[in-house]
This record gives sequence, structure tokens and C-alpha cells, in this order.
Amino acid sequence: INEKVDEIEEYISEIVRASNEDFMEFEVNNQEVYIGNILEIIKEYYQEKMELNQIDFSIGSYSNCLVWADENRLIEVIQNIIENAIKYGDGKHIRISFSEEEDCKLIHIENSGCNLKKEELPNLFDSFYPRSNSTGVKGNGLGLYICKTLMRKMDGEIFAEMKEEFFCVTI
Repeated sequence: INEKVDEIEEYISEIVRASNEDFMEFEVNNQEVYIGNILEIIKEYYQEKMELNQIDFSIGSYSNCLVWADENRLIEVIQNIIENAIKYGDGKHIRISFSEEEDCKLIHIENSGCNLKKEELPNLFDSFYPRSNSTGVKGNGLGLYICKTLMRKMDGEIFAEMKEEFFCVTI
């Protein structure tokens, strides 16, 4: 009972803090940014952390093109997805890869060891959604919801899919 009380108090604290910060009013300043600059920041931030945790982390080849986004917010989205990959994956592989679809550049962030149920995918980006694989994992259920909000404000999209051995979030 005490554990559940602590958990509920933590949720309430998060809700109060979020409402005080007016988290739905994220400021986004879209402009042309080079994808290479963003990926260098991500690589620099995560390279040592992944090595220490013995996670095979790779960034595939890409063209250093201009994208329309808020550089800091796009970095925030990618970091949030990678942090989820660390928390919910099996700690073996995290890979960033790239593709194109029509006039869109797609960034795929994959991790191995997904134990999420397929029927949970449609609700994954909802606020405070209780995931079946989140037992014992710290979090408030807002991360992917915030990512979705930021991507839409940058005229982008975000979605998730389960592949054979990987869980993939695409922006």
C-alpha cells in the first residue's frame, strides 16, 4: 500500500509541475537546420554512456541535408526516444538509421528486446498511458506524448512499430 501511495504522490507531483510549467505551450522556433549537426550532438552525448553500459550504439550513414525543425526540440525528441530505448530495451542494441518517403526525411531509432504488447501501440503516445512493460521503470508517462506534441509543432510526425526483433520509433 505504501508503495502505491508513493507512486500516486509522484504522479500528482508530476501533474502539478506540468500544469505549473504549462507543458502544452512548448515554444518551437522552426528554421532550416543541418541533420548532421543534430546527430553529432546526439553521438557526443551518448557515445560514452553506451560504451559504459555495453550497449551497441550505431548511427547509420546519412546525407547532411537541411531539415525544417527547431534544433533543440528535435534533439530533445531524439534524446527522449533513446532514453526510452535504454529503459525498455534489453540493453544490447540501439541503432539510428535513415530513409526517405516522398519529400520527407525519416529518422528511425530502433532498440532490441522490446516486450511491449502490439495492442498497446495505438496508445503509446497518449499522456499518462500505463504501458505493460513499465513495471519497475521510473517515468511519468509523458515522454512520448511530449515528443508527439513537439513533432507536430515542427510540422512532423512520430510513430512506432514492432519489427521482428526490434522496436522502432520513426520521426
